[in-house]
Amino acid sequence: MKNQHLERFEIRLSGLGGQGILTLGKVMGSGLALGQGYNVTQTQSYGPEARGGASRSDLVISSEKISYPKAESVDLLIALSQEACNMYYRNLKPGGLLMIESDLVKQPPVNMFIGLPFTYLAKEKIGLVQTMNTIVLGAAAFLLPFAEQRVIRKNLEEILPAKIVAINVKAFNLGYKEAKKNFGDPETLWKKNSVVVEEDDEDSI
Repeated sequence: MKNQHLERFEIRLSGLGGQGILTLGKVMGSGLALGQGYNVTQTQSYGPEARGGASRSDLVISSEKISYPKAESVDLLIALSQEACNMYYRNLKPGGLLMIESDLVKQPPVNMFIGLPFTYLAKEKIGLVQTMNTIVLGAAAFLLPFAEQRVIRKNLEEILPAKIVAINVKAFNLGYKEAKKNFGDPETLWKKNSVVVEEDDEDSI
């Protein structure tokens, strides 16, 4: 599938230390850069505590050169804790999309959002809570109109140590499947949220 042309698209992955936010950002960013040829910058920030402190990983994705590497007007905010949602929602651009961990973000700041119980799915469906971030990756791969599922999954397989590849591929596939079942058509979601993605050499959608 031909890559879609992106002027600039910003993603903020946020949550608590110990949820694998930084790893999620690196895997997603490398999949889009090495696997699909986009220009990608990745910056990160985390609290003073290794576990429990606020953590975030920002990605800027573009078909063009990226003049400023930091995310300021976020198209997609993924919030895996209430604290992160409260802290970073203000950076979500008008028409941006909010995806939450629905068991941990009990009070979303807006009525329009999508979410899944990612931690529950990791525990009950995969049997390993540490795969939660890979389930999020699968859901994001479904949600993003320019991300190719097979390419992101292949990159995941290449990056991870061999002994944990199989369980993480299972987690990725689960996230993709649950997002497909619960979120509906991603193109419709983005149209509702006024995010325009252009096809190369074709008119905007």
